[in-house]
Amino acid sequence: MIPFLDFTSMNEAIKKELLPSFENFIDKGWYILGDQVKQFEKDYAEYCTTKYCAGVANGLDALIIALKVLGVGKGDEVIVPSNTYIASWLAVSYVGATPVPVEPRIETYNINPDKIESAITSKTKAIMPVHLYGQCCEMEAIMQIAKKHNLYVVEDNAQAQGAAFNGKRTGSFGNINATSFYPGKNLGAFGDAGAITTNDESLLTKSTTFRNYGSQKKYFNEIKGINSRLDELQAGFLSIKLKHLNAWTAERNTLANLYINLLKDVTEITLPATANGASHVYHLFVIRTNKRDELQNFLTQNGIGTLIHYPVPPHLQEAYQELGYKKGDFPLAEQIAETCLSLPMFPGLKEEEVIQVCNTIKQFFHA
Repeated sequence: MIPFLDFTSMNEAIKKELLPSFENFIDKGWYILGDQVKQFEKDYAEYCTTKYCAGVANGLDALIIALKVLGVGKGDEVIVPSNTYIASWLAVSYVGATPVPVEPRIETYNINPDKIESAITSKTKAIMPVHLYGQCCEMEAIMQIAKKHNLYVVEDNAQAQGAAFNGKRTGSFGNINATSFYPGKNLGAFGDAGAITTNDESLLTKSTTFRNYGSQKKYFNEIKGINSRLDELQAGFLSIKLKHLNAWTAERNTLANLYINLLKDVTEITLPATANGASHVYHLFVIRTNKRDELQNFLTQNGIGTLIHYPVPPHLQEAYQELGYKKGDFPLAEQIAETCLSLPMFPGLKEEEVIQVCNTIKQFFHA
């Protein structure tokens, strides 16, 4: 059996480092917004090459807070990818704004900068690029468009920690940016967790106030905030895992290159492509084929785990029926949803297992 995702190798590699962190947490007796959160915020800001980081409870909260502190709200529009996980859209909805979808480049799956300007209206307040599957969006073009039209940029960096465009890391381009440390992410916690990154001190202060009931001083509330704080224990674990992230990313790239080399002659599938200037950290290794469902069933029968990211694009979800979109409105997002398949990809996946996956795929198509 080859699982789609397995944490065993990563956890075993750092287990001896994690236990002292847990003991330190217990001994100090400080459980909320303590030294371990402060240390991780410093570490993660440095990793992203930003001045500041604010730890929050999860990635969706990070997106909501980022939009909220920018003043995005009722009557505003936010440009989002048509091809993304629904959390990107949900954040826009939760602040009272309207998500405006823009189609991806079919080759990279990321939002197409060439199509953004035609979606801008007098109500547009921000652009939310999503670095999908681990590849950095074409951020230089997106930032130029935002500057031209005086728009904010909020990066959804949940899947691409460590990726870059022309050497500049994700999470450092936008006015304020959000990430998730859900366990399955490249930098994952042992539960829910998230963070905000920014170079703007005023946005940092607004974010840390908003995450803590709207309070900077206990029992004194400046605004109507929420309770969304990075857990002290998770922060300690994340600081440890962050030290290993570059090595894990290198391993993901080695595995991805092996997949590409072994599958490049299988004409029935489309392999992932990376935009010029962009780097990829392969949170997911996504192929496309018109025989997706049959291939997935065949791999399952042969003991190989796969997933579909994502089978229904946001504009066709029941949750967004009030926007009035119908099948055919965003054909590229729909095409990706109907043909994409994510293959096993995680640190600890063995090369012989990748070879077995690829041989099984070839067996399916040759048969």
